[in-house]
Amino acid sequence: MKRKTGQDRSITQNWRPATQAVRGGTARSEWGETSEALFLTSGYAYDCAGDAAARFAGEQVGMTYSRLQNPTVQMLEERIALLEGAEACRTMASGMAAMTAVLLCQLEQGDHLVAGRAAFGSCRWLTDTLLPKFGIGVTIVDARDPQAFEDAIRPETKVFFFETPANPTMDVVDLKAVCGIAREHGIVSVVDNAFATPVLQRPLEFGADVTAYSATKLMDGQGRVLAGAVCGTEEFINTTLLAFTRNTGPTLSAFNAWVVLKGLETLDLRSRRQSENALAVGRFLEGRVPRILHPGLPSHPQHNLAMSQMDACGSIFAFEVEGRAQAHGLLDALELIDISNNIGDSRSLMTHPASTTHAGVDEAKRLEMGISEGMLRINVGLEDPRDVIDDLDRALKVVGL
Repeated sequence: MKRKTGQDRSITQNWRPATQAVRGGTARSEWGETSEALFLTSGYAYDCAGDAAARFAGEQVGMTYSRLQNPTVQMLEERIALLEGAEACRTMASGMAAMTAVLLCQLEQGDHLVAGRAAFGSCRWLTDTLLPKFGIGVTIVDARDPQAFEDAIRPETKVFFFETPANPTMDVVDLKAVCGIAREHGIVSVVDNAFATPVLQRPLEFGADVTAYSATKLMDGQGRVLAGAVCGTEEFINTTLLAFTRNTGPTLSAFNAWVVLKGLETLDLRSRRQSENALAVGRFLEGRVPRILHPGLPSHPQHNLAMSQMDACGSIFAFEVEGRAQAHGLLDALELIDISNNIGDSRSLMTHPASTTHAGVDEAKRLEMGISEGMLRINVGLEDPRDVIDDLDRALKVVGL
């Protein structure tokens, strides 16, 4: 009997997300392995010179070079696309490689971008420093207000770029409204969905054109490797984006792709459990600290919006204490929770954004973004939430809270 080496997408796209996360995109070799094979190769051999020429001309299906294609990487791309509900996906070496590529592949001198103010520090460096160097205009807006995007549009506006929930302020963007404005004006909407993943939020269903990820975070979920991903239509991924990535080389390694494939198998379980844990920790902190920013709590100003477009609010939220000294004191008093700038990990982690992830953003811009000196960002892991709460309770007492 002939072994099944690939999948029929007309079947797999109808699977539910938890099934896609385990089986989507799987392609088996002639050996019939059950776990995805790891192809550690940089190049590929051809049966004849004509085959090589045909593959490079796009006339023959097959691999040419691992900067462009790799069987293990291809399985990951197909799996993420299925989870996202996208036609295609392209993976990259890191989340920032994905963010850089998704913008530079479609913007050129004279174009204009509208971006959300609350964003990861390196993303703000892209919008505030890198893109202007290439003559690309940028307008920063409060992404919580859809009208701000409308008001910022110019004739040369090509892209809207924003995070939701945003890092680290947990601003929530009205996906349907903002993406609808973009479509009305022929503008491409790019959503950084790393905090939610397609398990908890699927921006394409609300009208987004492109989603981008740091797959380092929840998709791997265990702090092991770096990875990034971009999802969209086949035309965008295989025409607009592919030419950029093929020639600039922000390529995901086969090993890292294999690790993320293993992470995706438990993504649904982890993201939902960590969301429950984070909500329990958030409820404990509410009223104990001066301010908490958790979209899953009714106290969050955009709670209803978050609940309307997310299945759950994820493992990450922020809260504030009284200034940097108290924030650092709290971090130093922790015994269980690690001080770390990573997120999405199965371990609970906490960081002080103003001195770590956003240290490269000047103070005025940090304040504009809503990042105070007393803000702390926490990623709640898979530990028993009661132990996380006990650790926070003791550390809060140490700093007088």
